[in-house]
Amino acid sequence: MNLPKTAQEAHASLAAAFNTKNLQTVLSMYDTEGIMFPEPEKTVSGKAGWTEAITGILAIPGTMQIKTVYCVQTGDVALGRSEWSITDGGEVKVAAKGIEVMKQQADGGWKIIIDHAFGAESVLKAH
Repeated sequence: MNLPKTAQEAHASLAAAFNTKNLQTVLSMYDTEGIMFPEPEKTVSGKAGWTEAITGILAIPGTMQIKTVYCVQTGDVALGRSEWSITDGGEVKVAAKGIEVMKQQADGGWKIIIDHAFGAESVLKAH
């Protein structure tokens, strides 16, 4: 799967990658040196951490949908806000409001370097 050519395409490309159910396809969308919040208060980094987190997400049955609420860009960095869900036969398995930071790569494509899948949820507490 090709990387998105604009930061604004990152959410749609990420949903398409997840819907392949292929671990390597999903991992290719991320810079695994960044960080991910696969759960509201859990972070992972490094390829092993990302692999474990994404494997868990891929185990959830259903189809992922990601709506871009906004995406702002300056130079080779962008900040996105999303609303995403995984539904299976009309049943919502998981849904949340996320925040993502994307970075443009040398080839012009965009990868996600920070994925806070629950970052825009109002129930999160500051520590």
